[in-house]
Amino acid sequence: MAKQLTKNQTVVLEALTRSDAPLSAYSLLDQVRSHGMRAPLQVYRALERLVELGLVHRLESINAFVACTHPEDHVHRLIAFAICTTCGRTEEISDAVIEGRLRNWSKEQSFKLEKATVEIRGTCSRCHPAGTHSHEGPTSTH
Repeated sequence: MAKQLTKNQTVVLEALTRSDAPLSAYSLLDQVRSHGMRAPLQVYRALERLVELGLVHRLESINAFVACTHPEDHVHRLIAFAICTTCGRTEEISDAVIEGRLRNWSKEQSFKLEKATVEIRGTCSRCHPAGTHSHEGPTSTH
């Protein structure tokens, strides 16, 4: 299904798609000025619509945006991201097992799950020295 995008939405989506890391709205504005976008409100409106369409995701923890890497492959009720704290590289994760566990928990707790965004932060394979693949991290007793 092709989605009709405005010129501003297309320009913003293309800038996010080209980026190696998430971008704030103001970073996006700097990148799209040459395409006639001058006001932050233009960028925010484009981002708002792109998020509604599932083509862009907002990363709450860093107040930035990324293009969806596979908009046709998953339902946007559960979205997970791995964010490198060194270079900013972000990987979108689609995992049916994680989604299933959250859905089961929600059902058991009579909690109506509308949307979940999971953001995990650490160091990507490009940034940590070879051979230091640690699986250690925060643990929870819950």
